Amino acid sequence: MLVITGGAGFIGSCLIKHLYSKNFRKIIAVDDFSKIAKNPNLENLPNIQKIERIEFENWLKNNHQEVEFIFHLGARTDTTEFDWAIFQELNLDYSKMIWHNCIAYQIPLVYASSAATYGAGEEGYDDNEANIHLLKPLNPYGQSKQDFDIWALAQEKKPFFWAGLKFFNVYGAGEAHKGRMASVIWHAFNQIKNTGAMKLFKSHNPNFKDGEQMRDFVYVKDLVKICEFLMHHRKNSGIYNLGSGKARTFLDLVKATFKAMQIPENIAFIDTPVDIRDKYQYFTEANMQKIKNIGYKEDFYSLEDGVMDYVQNYLMR
Repeated sequence: MLVITGGAGFIGSCLIKHLYSKNFRKIIAVDDFSKIAKNPNLENLPNIQKIERIEFENWLKNNHQEVEFIFHLGARTDTTEFDWAIFQELNLDYSKMIWHNCIAYQIPLVYASSAATYGAGEEGYDDNEANIHLLKPLNPYGQSKQDFDIWALAQEKKPFFWAGLKFFNVYGAGEAHKGRMASVIWHAFNQIKNTGAMKLFKSHNPNFKDGEQMRDFVYVKDLVKICEFLMHHRKNSGIYNLGSGKARTFLDLVKATFKAMQIPENIAFIDTPVDIRDKYQYFTEANMQKIKNIGYKEDFYSLEDGVMDYVQNYLMR
């Protein structure tokens, strides 16, 4: 039996579908199912058992002997949320509860960290655990992920296998419910579909031209394959980057979206909203060597191939 917290969310539901396609049928999805916008992500999966987030700890006490692996992907991921109490409850206290239960019941654990822990990138984007305490996140969400990473590394008792994955800019099917926090590709597709044009943020950094802000965009299909690899690997515990390893510009992304939609390019630039301007990342790129060193050999989707697949096989349908 496999448990995925955040199971109705974007990445969690994609992981469930991936595992389902590999004939894993005893899967437990843990989430707040009162948020009905996410529920379509688990349609047509008749054998998936759903457990409410607040009931999971008690459920685990009664069913832990059947649980083979936990993927803890549930979190508050809103980078514009500034109520620290929410992050304390959902991203720290809840994660610590799962960690302690994985130790008590000898269950291996993969949990979601975030590239938001890297802040503006002053310390680079290497997943070297010796330097994690130096990172300076730019928002409370990133800080909550940073705090849990530091806490996990400091624990004397750990699950017999555990991995924290620093997700970079993930895109793919199942993210529509995220609204403002959905990927730029999702927003680009919908804006182009509705207006025939796309507006990108201007650069407010003299080192970057408009539209040439860069991100490490990683297709969710690559992410779930790494999760499956770690589920079978179960050694070399630690914190790992999970991006594509290649930074690309927002202009590259939008041009790929226009091409996938077979619509002529029409791109304009607008000011970055004031509420995020001083916390805006201009460059992220995952160093992926660490996970390759433990045996992960699969190639990653290029941005163009990932956007083409996502747009034509999911968004346009």
